[in-house]
Amino acid sequence: MRRILLAGGGFALCGLASPALAADDPATIAALQRQIDELRAQVQALIALQAARQDPAAPPPAAVAAVTAPAATPASPAPAASPATATLASATVSPVPAATKPAKPKAWYDRLQLRGYTQLRVNEVLAGDTDSPAGISRLRSVQDSGVGEKGNFTFRRIRLALQGDVSERMGLYLQGEFASAVTGQANGERRENFFQLRDAYADVYFADRTIRLRVGQSKVPFGWENLQSSSNRITLDRADGPNSAVPGERDIGIVGYYTPPKIQAIWDHLAKDGQKLFGNYGAFGLGVFNGQGTNRTEKNDGLMKVAMATVPFKLDGLGGLFRGQVLELGAEGMINTFHPEVRTGGVSAQAVTDNRVNLHAILYPAPFGLQAEWSWGKGPEWDPLTRAVTARPLNGGYVQAMYRIKHSPIGSLIPYARWQSYRGGWKTATNAPRISTDEVELGVEWLPLKEFEVTMAYARMRRSEADERRSGVARGDLLRAQLQWNY
Repeated sequence: MRRILLAGGGFALCGLASPALAADDPATIAALQRQIDELRAQVQALIALQAARQDPAAPPPAAVAAVTAPAATPASPAPAASPATATLASATVSPVPAATKPAKPKAWYDRLQLRGYTQLRVNEVLAGDTDSPAGISRLRSVQDSGVGEKGNFTFRRIRLALQGDVSERMGLYLQGEFASAVTGQANGERRENFFQLRDAYADVYFADRTIRLRVGQSKVPFGWENLQSSSNRITLDRADGPNSAVPGERDIGIVGYYTPPKIQAIWDHLAKDGQKLFGNYGAFGLGVFNGQGTNRTEKNDGLMKVAMATVPFKLDGLGGLFRGQVLELGAEGMINTFHPEVRTGGVSAQAVTDNRVNLHAILYPAPFGLQAEWSWGKGPEWDPLTRAVTARPLNGGYVQAMYRIKHSPIGSLIPYARWQSYRGGWKTATNAPRISTDEVELGVEWLPLKEFEVTMAYARMRRSEADERRSGVARGDLLRAQLQWNY
C-alpha cells in the first residue's frame, strides 16, 4: 500500500511540475512549490493513516495529519488543482463505513432439529422349539416379538425425535415410536405400527450446564445399557437381567443429573473418537418416577426412587496395552412398589415390592473392549404355590467382549460375543411370570456408511416363555439380521 501511494504521489508531482518548469515567473514557481509541499504532506498523511490501521497503538489519523501538515502561509491564488490532487485529497476525508448491525437472535423454533432412525429386522430359526403343545414353553423372547413368529421382516423400531435448546437455560426432547403393536383385538390378532409416545421432557440447566433438572417422561437411570440408545447399541437387544427392572426403559417423573467438567471432557473425547456412549445422562443422577413403566397409568401414591453413579477413568498411567483405554464403573439402585397386570383383568390391587441394585463396568474398545452388568433384588413374580404375584428374588446380567476396527476397505466393523443369564419375574407381562434365560450371541456390526448400519448375529437360546401357564424351557438356534438407517 505504501509503494502504491508513493508512486501515485510521484506521478502527480511530475504532472504538476512539468509545465511549471517552463515558466519564468517567480510567483508561478512559488505557487507550484507550495502545491508540491502540500502534496508531499498529503502523501505522508496517507502513509500514516495506513500504518494506524495496521497498528492499533498508533495515533489517530487526525492527529497524524495535524502534525505532518505544513503551516498555512498567505500567498497569491494558486492554479486549479489537478485531478491527481483531487483524488489524494478525497482519500483523506473518505467516510468511515457504518457499523454492521448485530445478527438477529434465532427464534426458539429455529433452534430445534428433527432426527431419527429405523430398524428393519429379520429372524430365521435354524432349529428350535418354535411350536409346542399347550402348557409347554415355545421359543420366544421378551426383547423381540419377531422371535419364533411365522413371519419374515419386521420393523423393530421407527423413531422420530424433535429436540433442541429453546433458550440458554432450557432444552426439550420429544420422541415417538411408529413400530408399536396393539394387542387385545376382538379376534386376538396384533395390530402393528401404531404411533406411541416414548420421550417428552424438558431439561432446565444450572451452574454452567453441569447440573440439569429433567421433567417429564424420560429414561429411568437404572442400567448402563438401558440408558444407551438402541440406535447406538452394538447388540440387537438389551439383556434381560438389567432390563427386567424397567422394560421400556421410561417413566414419568423428575430427575436431576450432575456431570463434573473433568468427566464430561473424557466423554467428549470418547465421542470424538466415535465410541458408542450411553447418552447424555450425567455422571450422577437422582430421581423419582411414578413406577408403573412406559405409558402406564399410575396405580398408587408411592414414588419409585432411583439413584445412579457412573465414572470413567483414563488408564494411560498404566502404560502398555492400557494406553488410550478408558474404563467406566458405576452402580444404580431402585426402591419401588409395582402393580402387575393380572389375568383376571386389570391390575393387581396389591402393590408388590420391587427393589433392585445393578453394577456395570465398560472398557471402551480401543480396539479391544469389555462390557458387563449384573442385577440383584426382589421383584414381582408369579408364585405357582399361592397362585398369586408376590415379591421373589431375582438376579441376572451379561458379559460382552468386542473388537473395534475403525477403518477397513469396507467400512467400520465391530465383531462381538455376549453371554447372558437371568432368573426372575418379568413384571410387565400378565401375571409377572418367571422367566429363565441362558443365551450366547455372536455377531458383527458393520457400518458401510455413517448413516447406514448392518448387524448380523447368531444366537443359541435357552429360554422359558413369559407365560405362567407354560412350563419348561425352549431351545433354538437363530440367525438374525438388522438394517438400520439414521436420519
